[in-house]
Amino acid sequence: MSDDQSDKLKAARQVLYEAGLDLRRAVTGAEHVDRSTRNVSEFSRAMQELATELGWGAIWTRPVLSRQQRSLLNLAMLTALGKGHELGVHVRGAVRNGCSLLEVRETMLHASAYAGLPAGLAAFRVAEGVLSEMREKEGFKAKL
Repeated sequence: MSDDQSDKLKAARQVLYEAGLDLRRAVTGAEHVDRSTRNVSEFSRAMQELATELGWGAIWTRPVLSRQQRSLLNLAMLTALGKGHELGVHVRGAVRNGCSLLEVRETMLHASAYAGLPAGLAAFRVAEGVLSEMREKEGFKAKL
């Protein structure tokens, strides 16, 4: 690869990273992003950068699907995959993106029917914990 191509790729990745970082902060909150980037080891830094560039910069910024739709898709997939920590991040993100608690609940119920009840029960425990924390620490008041 020529130096010119390498420079162009580096610049493109930087654009994706910056767009992804802005969107990631908007969806998951600055505190979460700051904690994730501040506490990352040199070994894991490349993964954080890739997640920001690809997941947030290249995928979440695409047209057609709204942030709410993307949030609900993430809730369904993370429920099915049993990825509790990331599910918690995205429950908070779905609420920040304007999803109602009914939409969050129905999405997780729907995923549970296909992924299995144990996965669904675990996901509901995670979501309940996040919503409880949001009520206590952030004054979140939404109801079903």
